[in-house]
Amino acid sequence: MNRSWKIGILYDTARPGRGGHGTHLAFRGLPGVEMVALVDSNCGGIEKKLAETGAKRHYAALDEMLECEKPDVVVCGSRVPEGRLDELEPVIRRGCHILCEKPLAATLEEADRLIALADEYGVKIAVAHLARHAQVFRTMKAMIEAGEIGRPLAFYGRGKEDERGGGEDFVVLGTHILDIGCFLFGAPEYVFADFTFGGRPLRSTDRCATSEPLGPVAGDELMAYYRFPNGVRGFFESRKNLASCGLRMGVTVAGTEGMLAVRYDDKRELRLCRSSLPPEDDTRFETVGLPPEPEIPGAEPLDPAKIGFMPYFAVNNRRAAWDLLRAVEENREPAASARDAQMVLEMIQGAYASQLAGGRAMAIPLTQRKHPLEA
Repeated sequence: MNRSWKIGILYDTARPGRGGHGTHLAFRGLPGVEMVALVDSNCGGIEKKLAETGAKRHYAALDEMLECEKPDVVVCGSRVPEGRLDELEPVIRRGCHILCEKPLAATLEEADRLIALADEYGVKIAVAHLARHAQVFRTMKAMIEAGEIGRPLAFYGRGKEDERGGGEDFVVLGTHILDIGCFLFGAPEYVFADFTFGGRPLRSTDRCATSEPLGPVAGDELMAYYRFPNGVRGFFESRKNLASCGLRMGVTVAGTEGMLAVRYDDKRELRLCRSSLPPEDDTRFETVGLPPEPEIPGAEPLDPAKIGFMPYFAVNNRRAAWDLLRAVEENREPAASARDAQMVLEMIQGAYASQLAGGRAMAIPLTQRKHPLEA
């Protein structure tokens, strides 16, 4: 890096869904960065929060921090998309680059506005879709491109399918799965979907309450089908209250000569099956060794005892932060950009649009930007 960076952290513990995956800690320990301030309207335990984040000063209001500190980058640590536009608009107007938790926004209309504003002010927005930085998924992509499983045919993804299964799972965890599909194969061409609520086809009036403010959500079971480039078919499925069946979240890619799979457990191992036929159990899969994590020159070592989160999050949040700084210096899009996150919202809203149009295929990008549950 050829410059120093002032980092401000927006991590309001008075709001629901303030984080949980350590995005607010992403820049700590990187070379050339100064953690200048933490914004949190909840002043309780502030000394502990400053020590955790490494921030030098505390502010109760974002506008005051932006005025006094003039940061180069602001980290938005809340995973709740409602209110994101109001939260980030003043940051963008100050010319600050942004690392933001996912989802980028609650609706496509809001994402469109954020991206247009960022373009106007020359701001880079990186989103914490960490799979794009993770060695396990980068290795999966490299193996697919090297022909290790022959011609890729299909991409299968599932959410956690716990009490949030269906529409809420689609937004909270499906965002990761859908983004992996785009990372591996490119943006889809169209989508059609089947949602149900209480055993019947979903209607626009079936919006449901969620555990966090997520924007429009509906349905307790769903299957969405995507047509990716080069004939790859993609599927995402989520059903409510299947957690007792064991961890189901993960992705599988099937090809003409084999399959690759990653389950979202603590290990997140890449597994390879040398058969193109669906295996009946895990015994036909072998674990693939991953290359070592690339070093970030001058970065402090990550101390597992101080991480407080799964190493997957700590390592890849840091990689996302480092990539954003490099993207600014190199004047390029971040590896996990706002436009990538916008495409995930296209895929989600497109699925709802298909359901409410009787299962008709919806071309992506969508012409109708308003959320179908609000139309």
